[in-house]
Amino acid sequence: MSKIAIMGAMPEEVAPILEKLGSYKTTEYAGNKYYEATYNGVDVVVAYSKIGKVFSTLTATTMIEHFGCDRLLFSGVAGAVSPDLKVGDLVVATKLSQHDLDITAFGHPYGYVPEGSVFVEADKDMIELSKKVASKMDKSVKEGIIATGDQFVANEERKNWILDTFNASALEMEGGSVAVVCNALNVPFFILRSISDAADMDASFSFDEFLESSAIISAEFVMNMVDELIKK
Repeated sequence: MSKIAIMGAMPEEVAPILEKLGSYKTTEYAGNKYYEATYNGVDVVVAYSKIGKVFSTLTATTMIEHFGCDRLLFSGVAGAVSPDLKVGDLVVATKLSQHDLDITAFGHPYGYVPEGSVFVEADKDMIELSKKVASKMDKSVKEGIIATGDQFVANEERKNWILDTFNASALEMEGGSVAVVCNALNVPFFILRSISDAADMDASFSFDEFLESSAIISAEFVMNMVDELIKK
């Protein structure tokens, strides 16, 4: 293992990680800031991409191609799609889709483009490792499909459509695009989301209220994942 990428979408999602690292070097590249550090003897690069699929694609690609990261972990928040999820719950992505990708006019399913796939599967070894981390932290962590799109969903009808179409547990705005990048470049990835809202008409109020606390929960888990990866 040469270098681990730890990624979020917003400053609030990486702030707890940077706090844990303590000291780091800031490098500006391609319109973004990347924080380089050594953590327990392993090189890590941390960045928040800014919101959305385009920025997250750029950041994930940069971390892999420019900084040489060979494993990527994403920490952040998401809206609940499954009625079984509540604010603060943790969801590990088993696979990811793009719910706003639509060329169904040509006979393809939602989320699909030719030479692509509706779903991209996350790294099974890291998913398995997350069970060990969850046990050590005495936390209940759910596994499920995460749907990604360039829209903040605060609409019950859209939320239910995403549930019915993709059987998703949660939705957000970056994971699916990061998954495509990592899959194309053969980099194992792990995406963890802490629920901040229910993707309904109250979502914007809930998101603002719970963003920071949910981000801290996710970041703590991801850093424990890094600890376990270093031991392997």
